[in-house]
Amino acid sequence: MRYLKYFAITLAVIVVDQAVKMLVHYQMDFGTAGQIKVLGDWFKLHYTTNPGMAFGMQLGSDYGKLILTSFRLIAMFGIGYYLYLLIQKKAHTGYIVCIAMILGGAIGNLIDSVFYGVWFGNAPYDAPSPWFHGQVIDMFYIDIWEGFIPDWVPLLGGSYTALWPIFNIADASIFVGVAIILIFQKRFFDEEGKRDAEQKSELVSGS
Repeated sequence: MRYLKYFAITLAVIVVDQAVKMLVHYQMDFGTAGQIKVLGDWFKLHYTTNPGMAFGMQLGSDYGKLILTSFRLIAMFGIGYYLYLLIQKKAHTGYIVCIAMILGGAIGNLIDSVFYGVWFGNAPYDAPSPWFHGQVIDMFYIDIWEGFIPDWVPLLGGSYTALWPIFNIADASIFVGVAIILIFQKRFFDEEGKRDAEQKSELVSGS
């Protein structure tokens, strides 16, 4: 039962993420034409796709997307196993919840990469196969600033872009999970260290 409640968080993230992406795909027009203003020009719903990693970056080869998707698949199993171990050793509840959220976000975007090229036909035109080449659907657009980034800026230089990327539920889940871990890392890991010390002390006293 203790495993189920944490993996249920992962499942909830996946379901909500995919449901929102389905609604956006079937109910919104792509790009600026279908854009919906929620809070003026600051927060908008904007249907777009991301063929690569965060901020639209891509691996520079014909099989870059396949490599990226394969890496996501391996990472998914790694995070899932790590979550299992955390639950087993009774790590801090908050930390386990954060890892469950990160796992849910990772799987949510992995589904897009593996299947959307086939389901929605959104793989790049030059993709060797629609499988494993699907593009991730993004929709939440926080438009803090738009402008041209100078050429000298690494990775993003020489392009006209927004300060804040367009993202989805999966991205938000990963971001929030990582942010909470960073903010509360002292509490999460100090308590885990104390618990390990207590367990070792009990083993020594009982021997």
